[in-house]
Amino acid sequence: MRPSRNLIHIVSSWVRRQPPKAKAFLAVVLGMVALAVLRSVVHDHDNLFVAAEAVHSIGISVLIYKLMKERTCAGISLKSQELTAIFLAARLYCSFVMEYDIHTILDLATLATTLWVIYMIRFKLKSSYMADKDNFALYYVLAPCAILALLVHPSTSHHFVNRVFWAFCVYLEAVSVLPQLRVMQNTKIVEPFTAHYVFALGIARFLSCAHWVLQVLDSRGHLLVALGYGLWPSMVLISEVVQTFILADFCYYYVKSVLGGQLVLRLPSGVV
Repeated sequence: MRPSRNLIHIVSSWVRRQPPKAKAFLAVVLGMVALAVLRSVVHDHDNLFVAAEAVHSIGISVLIYKLMKERTCAGISLKSQELTAIFLAARLYCSFVMEYDIHTILDLATLATTLWVIYMIRFKLKSSYMADKDNFALYYVLAPCAILALLVHPSTSHHFVNRVFWAFCVYLEAVSVLPQLRVMQNTKIVEPFTAHYVFALGIARFLSCAHWVLQVLDSRGHLLVALGYGLWPSMVLISEVVQTFILADFCYYYVKSVLGGQLVLRLPSGVV
C-alpha cells in the first residue's frame, strides 16, 4: 500500500509544479481520453445524461445522510442549494411544457430532495449554518444568467418565455456550484460528506458534458443544427464545458486525498 501512496505523492507533486498552461493541457488530454473510453463503452449516449442526473441524486442523498446523522450543516452552502432549486424548477417547467420523459421524473425527485435540504439548513439546523463563510452574492450569477438567457436562447418553435427559461436553467446550472466553492475556499478544510457531495457534482457535470459532446460527434454536427441557429448551440456546449472545469481542480484534490487515505480534505491556497 505504501509504494502506491508514494507514487501518488510523486505524481501529484509533479502536477503541482507544472505551470497553469501545462495543467490545463493535462486536463484536456485526460478529458479526451475519458470521452474516448465512454464512447467505446456506452453505446446509447442518452444513458450518460440519465447517469449524470442519477449521480447528482446520489450526491444529494449523501448530503441528506450528513444532515440526518451529524445534525449539522456546517460547510454546506445554502446559496448553492437555492441556485440548484431554481435551475431545477426552471428545467422542470420546461420539461413539462416542452417534453415529458425520464428526465422529468429525475428532476422532480432531485428538486424535492434539494428543497428538503434547504428546509433543514434554514430552520432545523440553522444554528450550525456558516452564514459568514457562505458570502457569495446570488445576484452575481442570477442577473448575468437572466440577461444572457434573454439575449441567447433556442430558436425553436416553442413560446418565447419557454425558450428563455430553457436557456436560463442551462446557464444557471453551469455556475450554481460557485457559492459552495466559495465556502470551501473560505474554510480550506472540507469534511468527508461535503467532499463526497461536491465530487458527485463534478462527476455528474462531466457525464452531462460527455453526453452533449458525444452526441454532437455522433451526429456529425447535425445536433447543433437541430438545437437552432445563432449562438445558442455553441453556448450549450460552452456551458457544459464550463461547469465541468469549474469542479475539475477540486476533483483532483479529492481523488488525491481519498487515495492517500485522508478522511478530511485540506485544500491548498488558490484552489477553487
